Amino acid sequence: MSAAHSSANSALLGNKECLNVSRALSELQARRPIRIRASGESLLVLPVDGLDQQRLGDFAVLCSPNAPKLVVTEQRARSIGIRASTAMALSLSRVVGVSTIFDLAANAENEEPFAGEAEAASRAATAAIRLAKLSRSLPAVLAADVLPNGDDDLMDLIVAVEADAVNRFAADATNTLALASEATIPLASGRAARFVVFRDALGVDQVAIIVGKPDFTQPVPVRLHSACLTGDVFGSRRCDCGDQLRLALAHLESLGGGVILYMAQEGRGIGLANKMRAYRRQDGGLDTRDANTTLGFEDDERDYGVAALMLRTLNCTRIVLLTTRQARRAH
Repeated sequence: MSAAHSSANSALLGNKECLNVSRALSELQARRPIRIRASGESLLVLPVDGLDQQRLGDFAVLCSPNAPKLVVTEQRARSIGIRASTAMALSLSRVVGVSTIFDLAANAENEEPFAGEAEAASRAATAAIRLAKLSRSLPAVLAADVLPNGDDDLMDLIVAVEADAVNRFAADATNTLALASEATIPLASGRAARFVVFRDALGVDQVAIIVGKPDFTQPVPVRLHSACLTGDVFGSRRCDCGDQLRLALAHLESLGGGVILYMAQEGRGIGLANKMRAYRRQDGGLDTRDANTTLGFEDDERDYGVAALMLRTLNCTRIVLLTTRQARRAH
């Protein structure tokens, strides 16, 4: 391969490790199986999100003669009565159905302690959970060891990724950001704001809203706001997110300028679909924290590394961070 050809591949595709993780994420989002490898192990993995009886049966055949195990997070394991300090792999009966798997992975109603065998999840299985979270799926997967004498033609069709590559990708995701587009938008107040759209390593749009004409040579008032479709758009009475956003906008206008970072971190970073699942938990009396953790998430999954990178890209290096309590200066 010529040097020019090699350089073009690098620019268009990135390094092989990052490319494999990106493809694995796309496969999980499409509800297709992937392979995850670590030293001494190779797992076939299928997300629980979107699982139906046909897909479960086909996956069981693919894994045969090994039986898939259900891998859940530490938080979910504890919620079904397992003493855990790490992600856990739960042994399942070969005749188990989709409803039972989903009950173990996510359901709150009529929960009973898990009575089967459970063991600490392997490195590859833990990486699978991390990928599921990055794809905004339920943090639960089915996983089984890949046999060395399996169907090579079929296995070649399944995207494979290294566990360590998943961990590096997740750690580096907040260091990758591209400017996608920008435009000036007239607001209801009669003033205009500049919307600057960035795209992160996962292909998610993050937006910086520059209100007025802030002086970037001085500390700039900044408000971080996590997207909330139900509150920001529809005025949900479950939260005051919409009110906070409008108050922040009015406050920045009164100051003469500032920045709102509108972060795509719905439901404290668990995604819209999981947020709706958490809302159902809240209907049953749980608070936001417990609703999230019984689904298998941390009580808050948000990461603000991208926010810092957005500000640096805007040449905003000193800020006055506006919070719901009080303003505090950050350097």
